[in-house]
Amino acid sequence: MSVTRTHIHECIQRNPGIHFNEISRRLDIATGQTQYHLRKLHRRDQIEREEICGRTHFYPPTYTEWERGLIALLRRETSREIIAFLLKHDTSQPEEIADQLDIARSTVEWHLSNLLAYDIATKRTTSPGDNGDGCRVVVELTDRSAVYRQLREIEPGFTDRLVDRFTRLADELLAD
Repeated sequence: MSVTRTHIHECIQRNPGIHFNEISRRLDIATGQTQYHLRKLHRRDQIEREEICGRTHFYPPTYTEWERGLIALLRRETSREIIAFLLKHDTSQPEEIADQLDIARSTVEWHLSNLLAYDIATKRTTSPGDNGDGCRVVVELTDRSAVYRQLREIEPGFTDRLVDRFTRLADELLAD
C-alpha cells in the first residue's frame, strides 16, 4: 500500500464517518489523489463508503449500516445537538426541541426526518392523558445506550460545523 493510501486508511480508521473533503483537508492532498486512493481502498473492501444526507462518508468495514447513519448524523452539529437533547429527555415534542435549542422548527424537522430515516429516533402520537391533555407527537431515540457511546466518540469536523451554522443562520434570516 502506498504511503498516501496508508495515511488515508489510517485517517478513516481514526475518524469513522469522515467525509471526502475533510480527508483531503486534513491530509493536505489533492482532490484527484484523494479520489484515486479512496477508490482503491473501497475496491479492496478496506473501507466502506456511504452517501448520507448529500455527503459521502467513509468508514472502516466493521460498522453496521445503522452505526454508519448514526455516526454521519453525529458529525452534523445540529443533529448532534438534537440527539444530545433527546438523550437528556426520554421523549420530546418537536416544538419543544426547537424552543429549547433555539433552532427554527423547519430545521429541527429536517434533522428529525434524517434521524427517523436512519432509525436513530422514532416519532409517535401519544394517547390523551388522564389530566385532559390531548394527543401529541413525541420523538424518542431508538437505542439510547448505543447513541450515547457514539456521541462520546464522534465530534463534528470544522466543515460540518461551518455548514450547519450557515444553514441555521439562513433559516433565522428567512424566518424574520
